[in-house]
Amino acid sequence: MKIIKINVLLLFLVCLGCKDAKTKSRVANLPYYKDESFTPYWLEPGSDEEKNFHSVSNFSMTNQEGGNITDATFSGKIYVTDFFFTSCPGICPRMTANMKEIQDAFLNEEKLLLLSHSVTPEKDSVPALKDYAINKGAISGKWHLVTGDRKAIYDLGRNQYFVENDLGIVKDEDDFLHTENFLLIDKNRHIRGIYNGLNRASINQLKIDIETLLKE
Repeated sequence: MKIIKINVLLLFLVCLGCKDAKTKSRVANLPYYKDESFTPYWLEPGSDEEKNFHSVSNFSMTNQEGGNITDATFSGKIYVTDFFFTSCPGICPRMTANMKEIQDAFLNEEKLLLLSHSVTPEKDSVPALKDYAINKGAISGKWHLVTGDRKAIYDLGRNQYFVENDLGIVKDEDDFLHTENFLLIDKNRHIRGIYNGLNRASINQLKIDIETLLKE
């Protein structure tokens, strides 16, 4: 009987450990990424190597409220970013629903923002973005849906965030930008994670990694 009790206790501790593992990050610090291969680099936060590592360049766009959104908007904050368009009938509604899930999970976390770029800025005017934001539950000031210069948006997507990782396929601004990827960006505009915005396990991992990055 005593042996049975010990075995039950051990089983309980193992199960508790498994449950705890699902809510904690696999690492103390997240890796850094600098190109479309998304090879992870393990750097020391605050080191000279980190300071000289790839970071997203300066940008300026307009959000659903008609406000000017720049890299300064995200100063001292981390953010999740993606690319979409309001008339998308395919993957975008699911991606938007998952972005809303991230928004709601960190609703009171002032250090986290969300940024969604329209890849059809010529169609997605400020009023169009506003209607879409209201319909999808995007909270103004927390989640910025932006429009702007098409060339600048596509350059950000392909050459700064590397969201289209079609290795070996060269694309220019005339080729449509369409991707399900979400990216996690730190307070210094370094890329710290890439996630499939349609995949449940990937979204859960994103939540865990946000918690890790908030502690840096």
